[in-house]
Amino acid sequence: MKEMYPKNGRVILHVDMNSFYASVEMAYDPALKGKPLAIAGNVEERRGIIVTCSYEARKFGVKTTMPLWEAKKLCPQLIVKKPNFERYRAASIGMFEILRQYTPLVEPVSIDEGYMDITDSFELGAPIDIAESIQKRILEQLDLPCSIGIAPNKFLAKTASDMKKPLGITVLRKRDIPAVLWPLEANEMHGVGKKTAEKLKTIGIQTIGDLAKANELQLKKLLGINGIRLKERANGNDMRPVDPEAIEDFKSIGNSTTLPRDISNQQELFHVLESLAETVSVRLKRKKVLATTLGITIRYKDRKTITRSKKLANPMDHKNDVGQIAKQLFLKHWNGDPVRLLGITGYDLVELDHAYKQLDLFSYEKDAKKEPLLHTLSSLREKYGKKIIESAGSQTRDPKQHVGTATSFNKDFLRSFPNQNEEKD
Repeated sequence: MKEMYPKNGRVILHVDMNSFYASVEMAYDPALKGKPLAIAGNVEERRGIIVTCSYEARKFGVKTTMPLWEAKKLCPQLIVKKPNFERYRAASIGMFEILRQYTPLVEPVSIDEGYMDITDSFELGAPIDIAESIQKRILEQLDLPCSIGIAPNKFLAKTASDMKKPLGITVLRKRDIPAVLWPLEANEMHGVGKKTAEKLKTIGIQTIGDLAKANELQLKKLLGINGIRLKERANGNDMRPVDPEAIEDFKSIGNSTTLPRDISNQQELFHVLESLAETVSVRLKRKKVLATTLGITIRYKDRKTITRSKKLANPMDHKNDVGQIAKQLFLKHWNGDPVRLLGITGYDLVELDHAYKQLDLFSYEKDAKKEPLLHTLSSLREKYGKKIIESAGSQTRDPKQHVGTATSFNKDFLRSFPNQNEEKD
């Protein structure tokens, strides 16, 4: 079987769960199978937004981020359910446990997808046999469908897994690139968004093939260092390794401070929480992650310490949002006694690129107003590099240094935060 594996290259799988949240709900309640199903926030209100939907719902034109009222107009029989994050987390853990039975080289990149390096797993069979076994076991044991891409690197494996959904297995070799990828429109390439595709058209790049053969000086002038990277990808080059340790770099991000004296004045304690929220916000932004659970620590003058946390409806990193939730938790759990120490910590963090937001019309409009500024910043970073302009929150020096250590970040937000007092919405 070893001769079916490359002598020098790698064999990478990208496992991508199909319509994950909706599929988990169908596995939990088989009566939902075959029906148009959507997962959305504010399920009883018109301003809810579709988080994900089943393939049956997609046939009616229902899409992710679509307003709930519009989705119901397209599909009046649409079944809408509120997200159940603990259920999705459990299914995700089960999925990754199956993957790790084939190789220790498994790198989760989000709750429903991950890379595997099976180069040294030849004793288990040919790559296609391993992919079929993984897909079958996930379907039989978890009742969940997935698509798998097989390729010599991460980019091509990710591209391959997108080619056939649901329950697809696609092999994409470098020699296939000219025939399979190059004829496609540039915006169909992983990593090329609508705006980038529009920019590429201004220098005559319409297809992935055009991008693969593009002039590097033109690309760098137009898109900065990202332009060169995209050309490399269009030619099927990607040297990034599958790194299981990538999820272990950090476990949480937080900050605490011992107060100069025991304080029982609510406004003074609020000021401390605001300061802590600003520091936590800076550290979240610097790591380009969002917290999906927020916790506070309260230590009284008798050294009795309590920690309480809350699962957030929307991932967050802004100081005002962090501060508001922290104050709510504090008011709910503070017994009125003098406080010696306060702390705020973000847990179950997700990378900015993989985070989604359960938008409602109000927050959507608020975010939309920022779009012109964000677009300008994005353009400058694409042209001159990510560090040409940094938001205040991404600077490396904290605005205020508190007593206490910044705890670390956990990309693997699949694990539960071990707090028996956790609150859930």
